[in-house]
Amino acid sequence: MIVNEDLPKGPDMQIKEAAERLGITERMLRHYERSGLIAARRLENGYRDYSEADLRRAGRIRDFIATGFSTREVQAMAACLSDEGAGPCTGGVAQLLTKLEHIDRLKAELDAKRAAVIERLTSFQEALENREQADGTVAPEQAAKTALSPEHRETL
Repeated sequence: MIVNEDLPKGPDMQIKEAAERLGITERMLRHYERSGLIAARRLENGYRDYSEADLRRAGRIRDFIATGFSTREVQAMAACLSDEGAGPCTGGVAQLLTKLEHIDRLKAELDAKRAAVIERLTSFQEALENREQADGTVAPEQAAKTALSPEHRETL
């Protein structure tokens, strides 16, 4: 992840160079602008011209989005995007805590789904072993080894 304050200093730049320095696409920078998250200056020829401050702001936006924030959620934290607000800012901590709670809920849901899949897999595996024992076709140890990958066998 690029630390925004570590971006090299230099003259203003057009969208292609700005996107390359940020590690995002030109399309993403345009999306930030359409969403009202950044406002790049326009040159006489209509080209966008990004300052170092624009890059730092776009980098903060990129980082919020990379951690799961939507552009609407980032808009609600606009005060946290400017150089003056690039730290603890009004509402920023509350927004981050809300996002963390949401992620924790999603993780709990995924953990429950994973446990259900493992339970179903174990049930299928036991039924398969019982059928194969009755048929005499495959030894139970072999069936257990082939049905699950090593990392999944450890979770059972």
